[in-house]
Amino acid sequence: MNNLNELFWSASLEETKRGYVYQESDDKYTCLICGKSFICGVIHPMNGTLYEARKAVERHIVDVHGSVFAFLLSLEKKLTGLTDHQKTLMESFHAGRSDAETAKELGTSTSTIRNHRFQLRERQKQAKIFLGLMELLQEKNRSHGDFITIPRTARQVDERFAITEKENTEILREYFPDGLKGPLRSLPIREKKRVAILRHLVTFFDPEARYTEKQVNEILKRVHPDCAMLRRNLIEYGFLDRIADGSAYWVKLA
Repeated sequence: MNNLNELFWSASLEETKRGYVYQESDDKYTCLICGKSFICGVIHPMNGTLYEARKAVERHIVDVHGSVFAFLLSLEKKLTGLTDHQKTLMESFHAGRSDAETAKELGTSTSTIRNHRFQLRERQKQAKIFLGLMELLQEKNRSHGDFITIPRTARQVDERFAITEKENTEILREYFPDGLKGPLRSLPIREKKRVAILRHLVTFFDPEARYTEKQVNEILKRVHPDCAMLRRNLIEYGFLDRIADGSAYWVKLA
């Protein structure tokens, strides 16, 4: 599994909390935030210190991303379900501030903060029950087919992303008749099919690399002559990001 998005969503709760997974097939540890991998059996130098793979990925998360908590909290509301106010509260709680200190910082009463903390704890209980229900449901209905993973960066999660793995395979087979490396027959008008195509096209890019617009066009031109249209769609649907002046493009990870 090389797609970071799939890796992120398939990670267990413990792996998500750690911020990395061990990929047994490749004998490496991979950061769930940016996709950087650390191969086992190789010594990784970092800031003048040598680390084995597991310690290296842990050090990487601290040095590059700050913390897993900060990353998860930075995700958009459609993924966390948290309001900006709730995020501020969680930041304060995570920093170890007392209810009284948080209340003073936010200009409210201690009882109000205590109530917010209670509500968050209740949401945690609800999430635990819901997660259990969904896992039991999936075990019962595996024949219905799993849905493709939704990019963490999708600007709007709606029915366009309600695509099963079977549907995704059929769409790619239809629009890449000569194989998944291309050429692309056409870019479909129906947005659901377009999502499947763009989701595949972004795998042509290295998630750790930066590209010029010319390089992006060269990659996309191998698939379809209208590379500008493909490039725009990859940006619009949240698969690629860029600097405003177009001088650099990269796979949008978070």
